Amino acid sequence: MPSFNPLIQKLAPPPVPSVFAWGRSYDGSRGSLIDLSQAVPGYPPHPTMLALLREMAGSTAYCGYGPIEGENDLRRVYADHVSEVYGADIGSQNIHVTSGCNEAFISAAMAVAGAGQTVLMTNPFYFNHETTLAMMGVTSKTVDCAADDGFLPRVDAVAAAITPDVRALALVSPNNPTGAVYPPDLLQEIFEVCREKDIWLILDETYRDFLPEAGRSPHGLFAEADWEDRLICLYSFSKSFCIPGHRLGAITAGAKAVEQIAKIMDNVQICAPRAAQAAVAQALPMLAEWREENRQEIVRRAKALKLVMAQLPGWRIDAAGAYFAFVRHPFPSLNSAVVAERMAKQAGVVCIPGMYFGPGQERYLRFAFANADVPTIERLAERLGNFAAE
Repeated sequence: MPSFNPLIQKLAPPPVPSVFAWGRSYDGSRGSLIDLSQAVPGYPPHPTMLALLREMAGSTAYCGYGPIEGENDLRRVYADHVSEVYGADIGSQNIHVTSGCNEAFISAAMAVAGAGQTVLMTNPFYFNHETTLAMMGVTSKTVDCAADDGFLPRVDAVAAAITPDVRALALVSPNNPTGAVYPPDLLQEIFEVCREKDIWLILDETYRDFLPEAGRSPHGLFAEADWEDRLICLYSFSKSFCIPGHRLGAITAGAKAVEQIAKIMDNVQICAPRAAQAAVAQALPMLAEWREENRQEIVRRAKALKLVMAQLPGWRIDAAGAYFAFVRHPFPSLNSAVVAERMAKQAGVVCIPGMYFGPGQERYLRFAFANADVPTIERLAERLGNFAAE
């Protein structure tokens, strides 16, 4: 048979299905399965959101192709929202709607880097970012983030890693997998390095709606006079609206970058799902109070996890925030994939091995604690306290 694209063939299979398979092998002897694996909201969409989705999906108005950059109503409403969140002046010309944040990253990366060029990331990294670059023939290089630094990158290390072949730096804050929240001052310093080195900063803010403090602006980068020339911000509607299956994300960037991204979008998707766009355009201002209640609930879940893990000898949270905790397991002779598989099969706790997120993460597990309510999280004390992987 003819050969496949070698850039695709060399990729490992998607990791989440294999983790789910471990969970399916659990016999239920310790109680119901506790799923801390994939980052999905652990509560349903608001009834108004569901009603809007039904209404828009049943309308002939959204059966045809829509604007490549996104529905005008959603671009305008989301631009207003971004302006409010950041205290900035963002217009609809700065917004491109995508089919989820993974597509936003693919489009952004493709717009600024080509085969043979390099995108810099942190280690640990979000595995879909690394595989996206690999299948495009773009080299990925990493800056190591240490537990002692709360898994935040050092500015001097970032600067030293930017060689002439680097076209962009890709960051995630709040971070996936560690949960680390990048302070505004750190992002400002990193932006200034990108300016000095003349590269793009791609900032994935999928989880920004779940910061521990209400009303806090994640950064002040949109106040920079030249932000449109080097900043591309990514976002997902999946988490705060609980609609990951409807695949809706957004890019905030300069008008010139949006123009380039539209060329990519026309060949990949043509337009993001239109009914979901129309629904979210109405829901975004309407459900602000509900989203804030959910933010508070996620904060409660984070606190509950920290209390539980503090009770367990040998287990340690080295970073946590928004949806995730990066947990150091107490089994030094075993890598994280072995530990995670045994946890799933023996203790009925499903999580993702840290080694899936980059080299040197064998002692870590990613807990997506947002998936579980507080009583479920509290059950981890017994499950993990009695778990012996070795």
